[in-house]
Amino acid sequence: MNPHEPDRIWEHLRLEARAISEREPILGTLVNDRILLRSDFWDSLATVLSRRLAEEAIPADTLHKLFAPILRERSISKASRRDLSAVVERDPAANRTLVVPFLHFKGFQSLQAYRIGHKLWTSGRRDLALYLQGRIATVYGVDFHPAAVIGEGILIDHATGVVVGETAVVGNDVSMLHGVTLGGTGKETGDRHPKVGDGVLLGAGAKVLGNIRIGQGSKIGAGSVVLSDVPEHVTVVGVPARIVGRPQVDQPALDMDQRVESSIPEYYTYEI
Repeated sequence: MNPHEPDRIWEHLRLEARAISEREPILGTLVNDRILLRSDFWDSLATVLSRRLAEEAIPADTLHKLFAPILRERSISKASRRDLSAVVERDPAANRTLVVPFLHFKGFQSLQAYRIGHKLWTSGRRDLALYLQGRIATVYGVDFHPAAVIGEGILIDHATGVVVGETAVVGNDVSMLHGVTLGGTGKETGDRHPKVGDGVLLGAGAKVLGNIRIGQGSKIGAGSVVLSDVPEHVTVVGVPARIVGRPQVDQPALDMDQRVESSIPEYYTYEI
């Protein structure tokens, strides 16, 4: 973001926070502390995360001092804003507001905390990154390994039970729902986790296991178990997953339609 231009997201976030404070005075202290008394977007986000992840041994002020400079880094700041926009655009529960996912949605918050952990990991501060991974899992009920590589514009809807393994790679503009696992197949070491292309939709409870590739623009149906590569722009469902059709849009993640279209006759479906 150009430092000389107004921060439209921050301005809008503050307007929505003021409206909440007026509608529901009992939340006034919270929105003041998290948003209205903060200097900018990064200070606010660092406050939200540090308040949630603090514990007696490492209090919120200590975490805030760690988090805020990392969140201000250009690449992380850009990713955070794209993630927030993704929630607003794709999740109807956000009610087309910024403040609701910013303050309350653990999918958005846990992803931003992962981004801090990933920066710590790549900077050689691995003990601290692993500590933060554990706190994220405890507080939010999700498990992102800090070594995993996750792109921008990500929606993690509901988030409960999401697991992303150490060597997983997730592209841009991906949506995943609760219970998604990007995991390994056993005790193998090395590069052992999935590589997910841009625009992929991972339905609720989908398990994608092993060092396999999920082609961009594909849709993984809810509850599916995927053990082999998936081509671009196909829909797969089942245990084990099989190709059953093609999404109606180029990026199913943006459409967020978990229903499975079957444009290929049943006798043509095949396991992958």
